[in-house]
Amino acid sequence: MAIAAQKKIRVMVVDDSLVARNLIMTGLSAHPRIEVIGYAINALDARQKLPKLNPDVITMDVEMPGQSGIDFLKEYLPAHPLPVVLVSSLDLKVFDALAAGAVDFVRKPELQGSKDLFITTLTQKVLIAANARVHPTPSTSALVVAAAAGGTPAQVLPPLGSSPAFNNILIGLGASTGGTEATLEVMKRLPADIPGMVIVQHMPPGFTKMYADRLDRLCKMEVREAKNGDELHRGLALVAPADLQCRVVRIGGKYTVSCAPGEKVSGHRPSVDAMFQSMSEVVQCKMVGIIMTGMGQDGAAGLLAMRRKGAYTIGQDKESSVVYGMPGVANDIGAVCIQASCENVANVLVRHLKTLG
Repeated sequence: MAIAAQKKIRVMVVDDSLVARNLIMTGLSAHPRIEVIGYAINALDARQKLPKLNPDVITMDVEMPGQSGIDFLKEYLPAHPLPVVLVSSLDLKVFDALAAGAVDFVRKPELQGSKDLFITTLTQKVLIAANARVHPTPSTSALVVAAAAGGTPAQVLPPLGSSPAFNNILIGLGASTGGTEATLEVMKRLPADIPGMVIVQHMPPGFTKMYADRLDRLCKMEVREAKNGDELHRGLALVAPADLQCRVVRIGGKYTVSCAPGEKVSGHRPSVDAMFQSMSEVVQCKMVGIIMTGMGQDGAAGLLAMRRKGAYTIGQDKESSVVYGMPGVANDIGAVCIQASCENVANVLVRHLKTLG
């Protein structure tokens, strides 16, 4: 659903808290490209008002009395696909809502001083969501964003085998908007003995460990939130912690990750560019870079640096991307060896790895 640049984005706010509603409505209305056209106090109220208001984007609380935001997404969105930005407290259920079709999420402010940052972040997410690709899939009752399309349980690819060559390969993967589900779609298809991986997913503080734990439960390989000094090895995927820059470091013949405070790179911390660039500078074994759905261009320059050092690079295609920003820029500048749909990235990756083993 693309919104013309000159047209205001019509937003409906769904939240049972009067204080939260007023904060969100006032904050969003201050942006010249956004018009708050109405609100709902719960899912039932939203269901009744949506046909009349016809918004371009919905902001929705996850936990509400009566029907939850997750159940609403599952029931309403298949027939009425439109972008939803979740406004949630620190709660694992946010990932269930993303799986049910929400485009992105913002954490509710806990402190008075964080309200300005919250509104700035939410405004940015709404602007991005207005241009997100959202469509239902006929194989499930829940709407899924394009990056998570498929619906049927993913088949795990066969193990790579015991060749020592697979111990000398590193994989970097970066994503942003739509990436939580897109990355899961890739990871859950990969075998347990995949080469060591580093994942950078733009995400608020507090959520990256929950996300890593979720991947660990749903995927065959071990997945955990990275800690400074963690060693990369076969069968392990590390998720960069929020608000720290994550880079690959070589120590002798081993590779570890550095997770440390630092300036934002390409507007982000952690930054896909910072991770990819570090791989291009220090990795002496074979390497693969994967860039997935996301707004902006974080990761494009770093992926190009990796390709110039001989890396095999994969970009998510436009049709399956929620936002074809990061992979689109990467493809345009020549950083991508091959484009693939979200559902096919794992196959492309494993096919390439087998040529190395």
